[in-house]
Amino acid sequence: MTKRIIETTPKQDGYRMPAEWEKQKQVWMIWPERPDVWRNGAKPAQKAFRDVATAISRYAEVTVCASAAQFENARARLPQDIRVVEMSTNDAWMRDCGPIFVKNDVTGDVRAVKFGFNAWGGLVNGLYFPWDQDQLVPYKIAEIEKKDYYDMSDFVLEGGSITVDGEGTLITTEMCLLDEGRNPQFTREEIEERLKESLGIEKIIWIKDGIDPDETNGHVDGVAAFSAPGEVACVWTDDENSPLYPVLKAAYETLCNATDAKGRKLKVHKVCMGANELYIDPDFDIDIIDGSLVRDENHWCPVDYLNWLIINGAVIVPQYNDPNDEVALEQIRKIFPGYEVIGVNTKEIIYGGGNIHCITQQQPE
Repeated sequence: MTKRIIETTPKQDGYRMPAEWEKQKQVWMIWPERPDVWRNGAKPAQKAFRDVATAISRYAEVTVCASAAQFENARARLPQDIRVVEMSTNDAWMRDCGPIFVKNDVTGDVRAVKFGFNAWGGLVNGLYFPWDQDQLVPYKIAEIEKKDYYDMSDFVLEGGSITVDGEGTLITTEMCLLDEGRNPQFTREEIEERLKESLGIEKIIWIKDGIDPDETNGHVDGVAAFSAPGEVACVWTDDENSPLYPVLKAAYETLCNATDAKGRKLKVHKVCMGANELYIDPDFDIDIIDGSLVRDENHWCPVDYLNWLIINGAVIVPQYNDPNDEVALEQIRKIFPGYEVIGVNTKEIIYGGGNIHCITQQQPE
């Protein structure tokens, strides 16, 4: 049976977006190659993607999508237990261009939701053009997996801009979802209604800002993430002179004063940032393409540890060769007792503008 387009909404049909800590069947990724994002022919980034995929494969199946030009290279470099499928894309951010999966708790059925994608702002402030192949990724994955899907492509939404608890609560940022490059035709109230109908949500908590306005217009997965029902982790710095301090303090206070869809006051965990500032290496060798974000030695990279992936009893966490790497791992182990917490060096991924959460998308069991 092939997939079919569902004309109703997930909420109408009793589907919801599961939390990341619920049982996952597999994780989807895209093999990097874009020359104006990944340096030196993308070889350093490909190693980092391989390391992330290998770590995840201990806990769930992994499928990596690679272009026709890169299929043989990806297949040769990835472990044999990782599936590689040929797929055209514009870049490698599966979290944002891929489908979001929803599940019906009565039947156990899983469906895909296809949202609009316009490279984080379209012609207003997007990072590259075109994004036509990225827009097709959810359709292709639904075909491969033989999943029915909902077409919500008139509403622009990236997976990195939301975090859910699987019990009716969603957290996002005003900086991102209210940005003029996303859905200027919708009011805030209409955006909330779209989120509720398409993901089975009851309550939305709005954080004001994210920490990466130039990349994603402030995705929430750089600031906050649900870690358990009624619990959320928040990026933090004690340095009151940091330009991020007001942003993170405001986010922390918003979360501490919030209640979830079930009326629970949130328990908020702080997770440190890196001890050192990180800028792109001066010898960063990438192509310059009109319309793409310029990445040079003046480009600041957020050294956060919250852009993790929770997968079947494990948490895959970014590492940077930073003095705070182990500090962050210990903090995260306390947030996730009983989980395996695995660090992977992702400096080459952050150079491209994202991290572990950004390059992965989980599919529920």
